[in-house]
Amino acid sequence: MPDGRGSRDDDSGPGRPHRTDHTLDTAVEHARKGDEDAFRHLYRAVQPRLLNYLRALVGQADAEDVASETWTRIARDMRSFRGAGDEFRAWAATIAHHRAVDHLRRRRPGTPLPIEDMPHRAASNDTEREAAESISTASALALIAELPPDQAQAILLRVVVGLSAPSAGKILGKRPDAIRTAAHRGLRNLARRLQPAAKANGDHSRRTSRRTVSLPSPATTLGEAT
Repeated sequence: MPDGRGSRDDDSGPGRPHRTDHTLDTAVEHARKGDEDAFRHLYRAVQPRLLNYLRALVGQADAEDVASETWTRIARDMRSFRGAGDEFRAWAATIAHHRAVDHLRRRRPGTPLPIEDMPHRAASNDTEREAAESISTASALALIAELPPDQAQAILLRVVVGLSAPSAGKILGKRPDAIRTAAHRGLRNLARRLQPAAKANGDHSRRTSRRTVSLPSPATTLGEAT
């Protein structure tokens, strides 16, 4: 079933979100009216990327629990949501972001955000586009942890979740052009790291690492999503 990745803004370059899937728009409309099949469509469309985002923020072990909290909140507030498919994806990511912040506060104040290192699929060449495509692999998510925090966050929201620059900017409290610039620089940095990392990890692809990505402080994020 189509996954509904899309953006209504005219972003370009590596990691550009897919075009709007109007079946997601329809599913949002029906889910707001209580259609359970439509809500399941939303879950199947949004959950895979959302879960990867949460794995990067809170770690492999806790991502499922935080995702469950996120979808519980989405289900509770679905009838009051206003917007189409792209807006729903951004809304879900905003809720997930806040749930991740809350989870990390409960776990241990000041704890850095882990990324779990899992089996790697090497990029075939050092290009930004190849780097964007390789981010679907878990060890590429681990490499994102080595980037400056602004670049890591921009890539996670733009490429992993598939949000537009304006939507990602709202979550991070930044202007869209700052998000585009950070994602562009981050993908260039990531491309340079991917191939050497693939060689270095040849015999250690299943080793777990505790690399970290920093979330913006709560003061710089949006208020609690409703």
